[in-house]
Amino acid sequence: MRRPIRWLLALLVVAGIAVLIWQKTRPKPIEIVVKPVVRGLIEKTVANTRAGTVKACRRAKLSPSVGGQIAKLPVHEGDQVKAGALLLEIWNDDLKAQLSLAEREVDAAKAQANAACLLAEQASRQAKRSKQLFHSQVDSAERADRDITQAKSLQAQCSAQQASVEMALARVNVARANLSRTRLVAPFDGVVAKIEGELNEFVTPSPIGIQTPPAIDLIENNCYYVSAPIDEVDAAEVRVGMDTRISLDAFREKSFAGKVRRISPYVLDVEKQARTIDIETAFVNEDDFQDLLAGYSADVEIIIATRDDTLKIPAEAIVDGRKVFVFNTSDQKVHEKKITIGLANWAFAEVRSGLVADELVVINVDKPGLKDGVSAVVAKDSP
Repeated sequence: MRRPIRWLLALLVVAGIAVLIWQKTRPKPIEIVVKPVVRGLIEKTVANTRAGTVKACRRAKLSPSVGGQIAKLPVHEGDQVKAGALLLEIWNDDLKAQLSLAEREVDAAKAQANAACLLAEQASRQAKRSKQLFHSQVDSAERADRDITQAKSLQAQCSAQQASVEMALARVNVARANLSRTRLVAPFDGVVAKIEGELNEFVTPSPIGIQTPPAIDLIENNCYYVSAPIDEVDAAEVRVGMDTRISLDAFREKSFAGKVRRISPYVLDVEKQARTIDIETAFVNEDDFQDLLAGYSADVEIIIATRDDTLKIPAEAIVDGRKVFVFNTSDQKVHEKKITIGLANWAFAEVRSGLVADELVVINVDKPGLKDGVSAVVAKDSP
């Protein structure tokens, strides 16, 4: 009796050791993150390759066309100004005096022209009477000829004086033009972004070929757009008028509706960078302008095509553009499946065939050991 018991105990020990070795040496299930196949809207989109920039529809970097000492600077940085408002004026008392002199010369020329023309009218009437008296044989031909000649001479003097008035008016326009060169006025409504200079400082215009800082940087703050580069490969599908989504780093939880308003007519070739094409996107809602500042970084997603109520999966689940790994809850294993995809963007891809709704696809496809038929467990952070 003792011998069979010994053999039984030995068998039990060997079996226990075998089970222990099997448990220690068998492959452990890998941890995976999964997401379900769902139905919904899918969009084909393209996005910018580098950060875009929010730009004002109009921005003017203004400098006077002549140099001089700043005599008036009625604005400050951050001020809102209307079109036509004075921004800066250089000392110009001499030019104002020249304008005043030119205007007085116009008054004098008009008075002289008026006197000359009155004399011409009187002489014309006298010549007419002398001509009638000559035809009536009351007066001589010599007298009539003298009066007619004098009338023509005075009429010519009248025309000359009138021409002098026009010349004086032209001199006034020249004086006003010279005076206007000393003044900077706002070409549009906007905000004063930057001022270079203070009262009584001297400013000089930029020499040819040498750029100097503008005296006034004026930005239109009620109209903005986004300029962003897209890869030349994607540019062929983009058309003016396409809908876009604009996202800004300054407003991470918000996106802005937009439309493509312009596509650059040439490819930008920058050394050590991919060739790109600049596109401009206008904001659809003008109410968005109050939140914007020129210079914000922006990303633009252009919607090329859309499809409603279709199967879609996360783009990160696709391997080699044609297959996915699906987790089967019944056998707790991962199975490889070939699929056909349709529309796609950076986040999701449409599944035309190969999957059905609610199947669980693996999204951490770079997990070591992931392959067809491997045992797996779903990570706790899976949705």
